[in-house]
Amino acid sequence: MFHQPAAASVDRLLYFHNSSSSRMSHIHYDPWDTNTSTVTTSDLSPDEYVNPWDIILCVTGTIMACENAIVIAILFYTPALRSPMFLLIGSLALADLLAGVGLIVNFIVIYVFNNEVATLTSAGLLLASFSASVCSLLAITVDRYLSLYNALTYHTDRTLTFTYLMLILLWALCICIGLLPIMGWNCVRDQPSCSVLRPVTKNNAAVLAVSFLLLFALMMQLYLQICRIAFRHAQQIAVQHQFMATSQASSTRKGVSTLSLILGTFALCWIPFAVYSLVADSSYPMIYTYSLVLPAACNSVINPIIYAFRNPDIQKSLWLACCGCIPPRFLSGPRTSSDV
Repeated sequence: MFHQPAAASVDRLLYFHNSSSSRMSHIHYDPWDTNTSTVTTSDLSPDEYVNPWDIILCVTGTIMACENAIVIAILFYTPALRSPMFLLIGSLALADLLAGVGLIVNFIVIYVFNNEVATLTSAGLLLASFSASVCSLLAITVDRYLSLYNALTYHTDRTLTFTYLMLILLWALCICIGLLPIMGWNCVRDQPSCSVLRPVTKNNAAVLAVSFLLLFALMMQLYLQICRIAFRHAQQIAVQHQFMATSQASSTRKGVSTLSLILGTFALCWIPFAVYSLVADSSYPMIYTYSLVLPAACNSVINPIIYAFRNPDIQKSLWLACCGCIPPRFLSGPRTSSDV
């Protein structure tokens, strides 16, 4: 599995930490400067050396945390939302919530605590949370595939049990990944071996990047299979029930558009960062890392919109929680085959 994006937002930590001696060290002052010149913190007042990219990431993390906290609250307080699909959406929301908290903690660690234990703990939290986010996206893809491929047996207790086991294994794996920096899998004391994803080493970053690209290829293959099954089901329903061809074609196109939105958003947010982390090293200007890690982090802002807030059942619960009413459009007929 690919877990390297989580470490990118801690890329700047080693500029503040000298592992062999002093607590505060040289920092990169101008994030837009592509040179390697540095200044010391003693030459700057506190408000001058706060990197604006770190502020942007911290604000992004706050938005992520708030958005996903709403999703988790809705799922927790709505007993009807307990199917495998909503369990996986909850797992994704929890992972993105922790990723948002991780970005906030990372900002505090850089500018307040700034010691080795705090640095590695922050990196571990980001690794675990973003790993769980990516793995949850894969789990949702698998669930959507199985819901169409095994439509007759999908809504059984066996599927629910399988979902719980999958989530337990998923989070156990991601927690283990998050513990790796603290257990010594880092470059804090060997800076030449660092990748652009500090404190991840070059070799580990390469493995993680390749793993992510393979994971994306698997997701793409599954979604292609979902499209084929959806088209086949749509044709069978149209023949059996003599629906109008134009109406059924419109419904199927809506489903394909939804899948394209899911894959396109995921690819645009993560693939540039994955490729960059594979080919670049720590000598590259930090501005490149920041400009690529920000879209990857923003994917966790977009996830609740795509997977949660677009869902009619979650929308209905949100309306009930906010104003105690349900709009008439949610009381209409069942969902179509496009809702994949």
